[in-house]
Amino acid sequence: MDDVLARVLVVDDNEVIRQLISVNLQLEGFEVHTAVDGEDCLEQAAEVRPDVITLDVMMPRLDGWVTASRLRESEETQDMKVLLITARAQGDDVKRGQQIGVDGYLTKPFEPTELVRIVRDLAGLPQGG
Repeated sequence: MDDVLARVLVVDDNEVIRQLISVNLQLEGFEVHTAVDGEDCLEQAAEVRPDVITLDVMMPRLDGWVTASRLRESEETQDMKVLLITARAQGDDVKRGQQIGVDGYLTKPFEPTELVRIVRDLAGLPQGG
């Protein structure tokens, strides 16, 4: 897999945030694919087979909640690690994420180093290096 740490699918309807996440992960050695919303994410997940999916919650067409649920329902994608990225970090949201079975939760605005740490963790990689 020539020096690629893991494959990540970055899902966000905001191009600036999508780029920010992508660049930070690429600099760490991840192979990054992007999707613009939940529908796009579901198509790409089946095709790209990412190890980790970073998923924005507030998106058009299919929001992050519905997308995460569908990823969990499909045999093809149920084992992919899902990191929800959202500006909403109330207890109810965290509980909802846990019920769906998401693997991690990151609140906007976030530190790129924290993003990378969580993605490495979800991908089963050692920290740093």
